[in-house]
Amino acid sequence: MASEQSALKSNVHLMGELLGNTIKAHLGDDFLDQIEQIRHLSKSGREGNEADHAKLVSLLKNLDDSQLVPVTRAFTQFLNLANIAEQFHTVSRQCEQDVCVPDTLDDLFIRLKARQFSPEQIRDSVAAMTIELVLTAHPTEVTRRTVIQKHSEITECLTQMEHSDLLPRERERLVNRLEQLISQIWHTEEIRSHRPTPVDEAKWGYATVEHSLWHALPEFLRQLDERLYQHTGYHLPLDAMPVRFASWMGGDRDGNPNVTATVTREVLLLSRWMAADMFLRELQPLISELSMAECSSDLSYRTRGSHEPYRLVLKELRESLKATRRYCEQKLAGRDASDEAILECDDALVAPLQCCYDSLCDVGLSVIARGPLLDTLRRARCFGLGLVRLDIRQEAGRHTGVFSELTRYLGLGDYAQWTEQERQTFLLTELDNRRPLIPLDWQPSEDVQEVLDTCRVIATQQQERLGSYVISMAREPSDVLSVILLLRETGCRFNMPVAPLFETLSDLEHAETAMQTLLSLPWYRDYAGNRQMVMIGYSDSAKDAGQMAAAWAQYRAMEGLTAICEKTGVGLTLFHGRGGTVGRGGGPAHAAILSQPPGSVDGYLRVTEQGEMIRFKFGFPAIAVQSLSLYASATLEATLLPPPAPEPAWRQLMDQMTQDSLATYRGIVREEPDFVPYFRAATPEQELGKLPLGSRPAKRRPGGGVESLRAIPWIFAWTQCRLMLPAWLGSGVALRRAIESGHKTVLAEMIRQWPFFRARLELLEMVYLKSDAETAEYYEECLVPENLRYLGQKLRQLLAEAVAVMVELKDGHPFLEQDPWVRQAIELRNPYSDPLHVLQAELLFRARHDPDSVNPAVERALMLTIAGIAAGMRNTG
Repeated sequence: MASEQSALKSNVHLMGELLGNTIKAHLGDDFLDQIEQIRHLSKSGREGNEADHAKLVSLLKNLDDSQLVPVTRAFTQFLNLANIAEQFHTVSRQCEQDVCVPDTLDDLFIRLKARQFSPEQIRDSVAAMTIELVLTAHPTEVTRRTVIQKHSEITECLTQMEHSDLLPRERERLVNRLEQLISQIWHTEEIRSHRPTPVDEAKWGYATVEHSLWHALPEFLRQLDERLYQHTGYHLPLDAMPVRFASWMGGDRDGNPNVTATVTREVLLLSRWMAADMFLRELQPLISELSMAECSSDLSYRTRGSHEPYRLVLKELRESLKATRRYCEQKLAGRDASDEAILECDDALVAPLQCCYDSLCDVGLSVIARGPLLDTLRRARCFGLGLVRLDIRQEAGRHTGVFSELTRYLGLGDYAQWTEQERQTFLLTELDNRRPLIPLDWQPSEDVQEVLDTCRVIATQQQERLGSYVISMAREPSDVLSVILLLRETGCRFNMPVAPLFETLSDLEHAETAMQTLLSLPWYRDYAGNRQMVMIGYSDSAKDAGQMAAAWAQYRAMEGLTAICEKTGVGLTLFHGRGGTVGRGGGPAHAAILSQPPGSVDGYLRVTEQGEMIRFKFGFPAIAVQSLSLYASATLEATLLPPPAPEPAWRQLMDQMTQDSLATYRGIVREEPDFVPYFRAATPEQELGKLPLGSRPAKRRPGGGVESLRAIPWIFAWTQCRLMLPAWLGSGVALRRAIESGHKTVLAEMIRQWPFFRARLELLEMVYLKSDAETAEYYEECLVPENLRYLGQKLRQLLAEAVAVMVELKDGHPFLEQDPWVRQAIELRNPYSDPLHVLQAELLFRARHDPDSVNPAVERALMLTIAGIAAGMRNTG
């Protein structure tokens, strides 16, 4: 571990030193000395020196207003730089040399062969694998795009500095560049001054594709191909595309009034413009490279015997891409545009590239074919002319509102008041009816018109530009049928996949019955064909029921859906709506995939990647390649080596534990009368709304309570004060009662043999390491009225008991013993996070107790503490 850490520590030390130089140059020696004093006091206090901790608190509470922002920025920037160094280290040469991160694909292929899988079975499974990563704009990315780009440049400098043959002047040049970048970041506003629009969020997503995924995808596929050939003797089939990308940015209108039909149309045009522009950049070097004359008879015929056939084909493609880009520019500018000569479908992009590839291979020039041309061909198959496929998400009640208003207008009664059977009968009758349902002279309300306009935008698109229509808060078959009827009535001529999203505990428990009814309808089976997508909501179910009860409900729902689809002969794609934190279904992707019910993956996986986790997993190409490899190996393993089904005794114990966990969780969150006042006093929940994180409001209903709060700020708020309540509340009580009931042996068996249960406990270990009862108590002392503090004592006692139960289950072994990197990262960040916690509590006190006289510096410093603590925790919502 020491050798593995040396390079990481060296990079952290170097960047910390350069940050110090920047601060010194800007604010002088005295200020830098003050920062160092705060750091030393924090470190000493964290090690148990109560006197130094008291000095730290006193020093920070007595800072002048003019010092608040620079002190906060200093610790925030160090945490950001430590994150960059750690993220880079996982893909560095030093880490690979020390076998810090094993090659998951190599390891899996070896195990598959040992389990007697034939080379053909392995090849076919890899070729058929379909993983779709859906980029979402949930408001947890606190870092501006311009700063993220500077972070990427820092990573590039660290990469170059790894070379052992650098001359002294070359290293000096790189260090100077690092200092320039760190200085640029220091002198840049790191927090947006305004909320991003949905179009801004889409552009942020496209930047991730442009700067990282565009480069990572062909490299990942080359590595996959190499590993596959090495272990099976077969190459990855040319038409295989195991990974694709979709997006919710500009399409997710659930609770976000800023996402309109106009926005969705603009985002779709922007993605087409971006795709055309990026492929144009790829074509120019290809045209220069493919200068050879020798070609197949097919290509010779196509190019009329040209002496440079490849260049001719690619130049024609270039002109079509230019026309496509120009068309999108004119449409975005609101001008009329000719669609003559533009590329309409992905095959028009793929076919010329495929023709050149096949010709080169036919005439014995496969070594040229498998160069940059192959990378471009694979990008064309993956990204296509739309760059990413856009999902549309809308809440089920909005569709009900359309039909309620329409049926009342038509004199048919109120659809919203009908039974489920009456709704299904009406919808199926209208789906079979050839006459229009929506009258031409009908003037619907603004909300209804917006839903119809969105459907009309969908109808104007090529199907390959779109992903799925996701229905949040879905519950019944009519929720799906109503969307299909709306699409039909607004002119959609293709069968868009419709994915119900089951979110709350009751909806998850009802999911199996709902889908069984839906798949039993002959009309719907004809529409859906042989595949059904169902989305599982992690965020709202955990907020509704607590982490343990939600996780078990999700597992049982997935089991039931898998069984139904297998029985009816329909392929199932489970779409996992995971967030970044444990409280929203987050955690290591590899373990999460392998802990799903047996048979539920079967080569297909769809999962959301959100906010700051997009940057952590896909922020620069090397990390993205590693993340894609992890997803591929886990999906393949879950398909060919599925985990065991839980034993009856395990199920029985899980049923009992979830009941105990649910009762404890809801007993606090729903039934404790002082819980909401305590939550709002002890956390920066109310202040989060001032931080311009994303385009979506923090609440579904502005005037609502905790029940109306979105899962992200709900988690974010508890993370800031380090109580981490949503991720563990109820779990400790449930595990303790299981032990007291004589089930410790069964629990040990579940940990050893059941990946689902083991993964849950490992996530709890991480949560307990990130939680800090003393920090939470400090927030309480500063911010919570005396009459509410009894509740904080109760919560901290529950946390202490939960940690004690986990220690007992681990027989005294350290938390995350199997993953020391995470443990060490948390411990290293604490001395830099602690001053931010003290500052945040103080700033919250000032802002709340005398809001009319708060200096603007106080408010800005408060926002910076939120960003800094988010950096220290690595995941926010």
